[in-house]
Amino acid sequence: MTDTIILKNIESKSDYDYSLQLNRWYLKPIGAWPLTGVTNVVEKGMVLLQNLICWSIVCFIMIPCFLYMIFEAENVQTKLNVFGPLLHRIMGSINYLTLLKHRRNIRDCIQQMERDWRLVERIDDREMMLQQAKLGRLIALISGIIMQGGTLLYSIARAMKTVTIIIDNQTLTMYPMTCPSYRKFIDTRFSPTNEIVLVVQFMSTFIVGSSIVGVCSLAAVFATHACGQLSVLYKRLDELDKEDDKRNLAEQKMVDIVERHLKILSFVARMENIFHNASFVEVTGSTITMCLLGYYSIMNWANFDGAKITSYVIVYVSQGFNLFIFCYIGEILTEQCKNVGQAAYMTNWYNLNQSTARGLILIILRSSKLIKITAGKLFQLSIATFGDVLRTSVAYLNILRTMTI
Repeated sequence: MTDTIILKNIESKSDYDYSLQLNRWYLKPIGAWPLTGVTNVVEKGMVLLQNLICWSIVCFIMIPCFLYMIFEAENVQTKLNVFGPLLHRIMGSINYLTLLKHRRNIRDCIQQMERDWRLVERIDDREMMLQQAKLGRLIALISGIIMQGGTLLYSIARAMKTVTIIIDNQTLTMYPMTCPSYRKFIDTRFSPTNEIVLVVQFMSTFIVGSSIVGVCSLAAVFATHACGQLSVLYKRLDELDKEDDKRNLAEQKMVDIVERHLKILSFVARMENIFHNASFVEVTGSTITMCLLGYYSIMNWANFDGAKITSYVIVYVSQGFNLFIFCYIGEILTEQCKNVGQAAYMTNWYNLNQSTARGLILIILRSSKLIKITAGKLFQLSIATFGDVLRTSVAYLNILRTMTI
């Protein structure tokens, strides 16, 4: 019996680690992974130092770039070329702030996942949860590869070809900046300042990319875990009227079903509290970013530059993929939570005793209240929302092209 308990604890720990492994890889380098368990002052100090360094790097690039766009950019097209990379850093900074602000709620969700894995006693329950965990891990992996790969490739493509400039009858060669700096703040035309700022830009790209990927992957893993728990709940509802004629056993099953249902709803509500601001930033930012990427592609199509066009396409796909993940999460959680009431009705409730059957009515009523994952608590995230964003970005692109070409 002791060996069985030890084996069960080892399996639950490995399953829990498996489901969240990629999220830890994304968030620990930027100090956004919540501290769990007993932590000492040194660990907390190291995390605060990581946060300070990351904020300093991002602000070191973002603030001079904003000043350049306002005071130094000569025309509208130059401002638009700068606004895209700047917007990406603004989105990443807000997502980073979201991760730090909701660190306690994220930790609570992680601990709830750990408890759920430890409470697994049946092989079929574990298989259903593992199936959803694999889906969440796959989404996190694809998001990390596409987003980080796309943004880094975009930065490399912009800096790959050197530019020759003449200053006071002196010919200089410099690497072009993805986010140009305001010259009164820092002049990147001269070496070694140019190379140093370029390296810092790559570091800031990694930080904001990790923040965006971290938010998206956490949302995906939390949502798939909730779906795994809902699958177990459907199984319990299906078994409610089977293999028991004893009233006490049926009532005990009903108690387990209600408690599991309430825990899932609490988990989803905590998810909404964590991610609704990040979802709003992702929806609005992706709309503008995809519009700008289309504009950049049109502007660079005449002088075809394969590296730049490819980087634009990859970043466009990464933005669309992250947006789709948020919309897919909202759609699937709403449908799965709504289906609990249908699963309760489809049980053979007429074979149950009256008190247990009446308990199903409360489950059906609770499930009839629509669960929504929203963007800023303004509109619901769904597949229809994803289509609306794509259409809106194309409409903005047409307006922008008409005004500037």
